Amino acid sequence: MQIKTIEPIAVSLPMRKPVIMAGEEVRRADNVLVRIESDNGLVGWGEAASAPVMTGDTLESLVSAVHYLSSALRGRDPADIAGALAVMDGRMYGNHGAKAAIEIALHDLTGRAAGKPVHALLGAKKRSRIPLLGVIGGGDLEGDLRDATSKKSAGVTAYKIKVGIGTPGNDAARTREICKVLGDGMLISADANQGYSVEEALTYVRAVNGSGLDFFEQPVAADELAGMAKVAAATDIAIGADEGIHSLDDIRRHHDRKAARGVSLKAIKLGGIRAVTKAGELCDSLGMSVNISCKTGESSIACAAALHVASVIPNIAWALTLTHFGLAEDVAVSAIPAAGGHVDILDRPGLGVDVDEDRVRHHRVAIATRNVA
Repeated sequence: MQIKTIEPIAVSLPMRKPVIMAGEEVRRADNVLVRIESDNGLVGWGEAASAPVMTGDTLESLVSAVHYLSSALRGRDPADIAGALAVMDGRMYGNHGAKAAIEIALHDLTGRAAGKPVHALLGAKKRSRIPLLGVIGGGDLEGDLRDATSKKSAGVTAYKIKVGIGTPGNDAARTREICKVLGDGMLISADANQGYSVEEALTYVRAVNGSGLDFFEQPVAADELAGMAKVAAATDIAIGADEGIHSLDDIRRHHDRKAARGVSLKAIKLGGIRAVTKAGELCDSLGMSVNISCKTGESSIACAAALHVASVIPNIAWALTLTHFGLAEDVAVSAIPAAGGHVDILDRPGLGVDVDEDRVRHHRVAIATRNVA
């Protein structure tokens, strides 16, 4: 079996409601799907979100990078994923989002050909049911309280409150009110998405002390390692890193500087699901907690890939964040289901989701590219 075609497809998907966070408002999900077809007609799908604030990727850059990488991959055995990753790294520096989308598609195609789920290609399955982390991100207190109550009634047991939107004092007051509604026995986190200065983050953690918050993600800028460590030293609330994690070395640096006790891992930041799996193993060896996450607005394609990783890594103490629930329309024939705040592992071949190509065409957007190879 050989790779016949690699096609990047830019799509803009409608959201159920806007997700408001520091530095970004997601009103539509702009993603790039990668469709890889083999010479025997099998098809695998991958996905990466446009994330200019987190990875520097836009729809245009993702599409162009996939085009540039595809000429080096056509004719190769799709099952040689390690070889494909080496070829891509040799041909193009960085561009982890494009490489992740291609790598996910290769896993989907290889799994379908072998009759195995993607998690079987990554390692031994350690869990079959995983708690979902519900995001509360409207920035409006009354709306956030309604959202928290609704999610709690549905059985959700893990939460992430988006902060860094207003002043630290107002964010802290909103956090405390949400924590009261959720009550005891929940995993509750806040995520500033780099929205605070060090002093503002310190103000926030002091104000939410004793509220029931379990961890606080990316309080300051990604490159503010000393600031992260200062915030971590000032509170018993565990500090987590997200935008600051793009490699295994980043994880080690945060650990060694006591800047974070856990991390949020995304395929688009690390270059694929094999890299996320390795990162999860490293975190476990360092005693760091892990959240596996998708970028806001990714469809069931990327979310299925994250779910497979979450089933094989040693620990997922900070739950799993799937974002396809926020879409008004998915590109999958049937979106990944959830019940009682948990999601079951997909055991069908490949990613375990089928793509509706009519929906893909409906949501496709034209991207001008310059072919350079």
